[in-house]
Amino acid sequence: MSLPYQFIAIEGNIGAGKTTLSNMLATDWNAKLILEAFTDNPFLPFFYENPERYAFSVELFFMTERHKQLQTDLAQKDLFQELFIADYYFYKTLLFAQNNLPKEEYRLFRRLFNILNSNFPNPDLLVYLHRPVPVLLENIKSRGRSFEEDIAPDYLQSIQSAYLDFFKHQNDLPILILELEDLDFIEHPANYEWIKNLFSQPYEKGIHYIQR
Repeated sequence: MSLPYQFIAIEGNIGAGKTTLSNMLATDWNAKLILEAFTDNPFLPFFYENPERYAFSVELFFMTERHKQLQTDLAQKDLFQELFIADYYFYKTLLFAQNNLPKEEYRLFRRLFNILNSNFPNPDLLVYLHRPVPVLLENIKSRGRSFEEDIAPDYLQSIQSAYLDFFKHQNDLPILILELEDLDFIEHPANYEWIKNLFSQPYEKGIHYIQR
């Protein structure tokens, strides 16, 4: 399949399936895969237990690790040969920080983010996997990560809202919002092929809502 994109970012809330989909697409297309190493964040388990105390530490670690990873991988980007697929968009760093940090800490964090983000290219296509919160909770439960056991529905809803509000103001890249509901693209190949075929089409800059 010929694709009109060379750098695709797959985004979504916790439990939406972004890493799974990124892996599947990268395998099929022999793409360079950029996966967020979230399990390496030593503050994450403590954050879910005590968000107010560990929010700044967890977000700062995520930001520096994402920056280092993207800087390394995208520096090797061959514009004429290679496809890159990432399971995150660097700007998510700021969205989570805004959601999790008090105002003064967020102001400092944003200054640091703007410095690190200044030289990063946007993806050619940003895809957001949208699922209802009850589906996200079921997915989180089924994958059995102990540090995610106490994630609250309200927290997931606040993250969802932060993403959707952010997209409303983005006009410099095409954004696909896939309304997946409880669609299973792992056990049902037809669903995966439907998603996969969406990537072969060119899209104008701005938001495009797509439903199965």
